[in-house]
Amino acid sequence: MRTDWRSRYALVAVWVVILATASRALADSDFPELEPVAAPEREAIESAIDQGVEFLLSVQNENGSWGSATQTKGLNIYAPIPGAHRAFRAAVTANCLAALIETGAVDSNPDVAAAARRAETWLMKYLPKVRRATGDAIYNVWAHAYGTRTLALLLEREKDSVRQETLRKAIMEQYDLLTRYESVDGGWGYYDFRYQTAKPSSSSISFTSATALVAFAKGKQVGVEPSGKIVKRAVASIQRQRKPDNSYAYGEYLKMTPMRGINLPSGSLGRSQACNLALRLWGNKTITLEVIDTWLDRLWARNGWLDIGRKRPIPHESWQQVAGYFFYYGHYYAALCIEELPDEDAKVHQDHLATILLKLQEKNGSWWDFPFYNYHQQYGTAYALMSLVRCRTRS
Repeated sequence: MRTDWRSRYALVAVWVVILATASRALADSDFPELEPVAAPEREAIESAIDQGVEFLLSVQNENGSWGSATQTKGLNIYAPIPGAHRAFRAAVTANCLAALIETGAVDSNPDVAAAARRAETWLMKYLPKVRRATGDAIYNVWAHAYGTRTLALLLEREKDSVRQETLRKAIMEQYDLLTRYESVDGGWGYYDFRYQTAKPSSSSISFTSATALVAFAKGKQVGVEPSGKIVKRAVASIQRQRKPDNSYAYGEYLKMTPMRGINLPSGSLGRSQACNLALRLWGNKTITLEVIDTWLDRLWARNGWLDIGRKRPIPHESWQQVAGYFFYYGHYYAALCIEELPDEDAKVHQDHLATILLKLQEKNGSWWDFPFYNYHQQYGTAYALMSLVRCRTRS
């Protein structure tokens, strides 16, 4: 009798898990009807951009960079010194400089132009020196990816032929560093908790690889072609983590647990935009405009999944293991996805994105989503500015 009871108990437990998983999957496969929003005034968008730019100017370091290893708290992201913070500062500085460029403020405001020159000087000097912090902490891949994109923006604007060649070489150097730190799986991860080998044995992370691929696409756009083999392996790594509904596993190490909360559509909201975009930019025909449009709709309709994690101090503590730092990252890549759509389809998404971002701007002009040393207001503001720029009317 004891064995029968245990067997029955085990069977009931299995069915409870199955039913709970099935109901969760069913609930997650649907999303609320997208409510229309009023188009924000152009003046409101421009005012928010101006305030964000002013904030970045006010917190720029004297040497031209942004961010520092200060404002620590009892719980901090693992960041071995000094290498981790060199990578964080380089990545954040690259994004802040990109934001100043994309807003157009560098062309209309002498103070912004001077700040951008200082940032460019710092970036050109220190970006080539960024390396992995330790065997297990490979945060430098973020610096190389965002550094690549910002260098490409600088090259796009540069008129001097000598300076153009310097920037091309700088981009190629970042390509080489990304190649050096490519995972053995293809693509990139930012931790190596396996063997800490010279060629990282890290699991590739879907959105890290997507970030690098989007940067590569910008480099290619300005005439600096990345290695086809590296691109092909990164694309394949993301594809292996892709689910039929275009949600993506957090990392390849989780691809065998597709119904885990972080891998469900609600948990994937912050990275599906980047992954869809990366695959589309590198020729995947299955990432159609309908896919882009559907996932943008899902982001606006279910934005609460990301918003409820915003400003929580512990990574992945929110529902579906959403981390606060997914928020502005996800919305930035959503903004890049909007650029893929024709004007008549883009407008509704621009309105939703601007509506979300305008109401979240802090009193000091910044945006932030996760307490992260003294980098969070800077990177959050940079992401938000580059997103709002893409909410301006295309005409």
